[in-house]
Amino acid sequence: MGSFSIWHWLIVLLIVVLVFGTKKLKNIGQDLGGAVKGFKDGMKDGAANNNDAAAPPQQVTAQKSATDANTVDVEAKTKS
Repeated sequence: MGSFSIWHWLIVLLIVVLVFGTKKLKNIGQDLGGAVKGFKDGMKDGAANNNDAAAPPQQVTAQKSATDANTVDVEAKTKS
């Protein structure tokens, strides 16, 4: 009683086609398909924008200057 058989669905489909007509159902299907396509394109554009924004900035390295005696390279300094 809780589940519908294939015959129930065919009868419902027939009634829907009789009420709305095939042309109206075709237009509704095209509109729905266009909306889904637009949504997918928007998600792709949003993902592309997020990937650009999420990329870390390039690291800027300073050239070592031998003239500055106060500069200490922390990575090279070790405890002895």
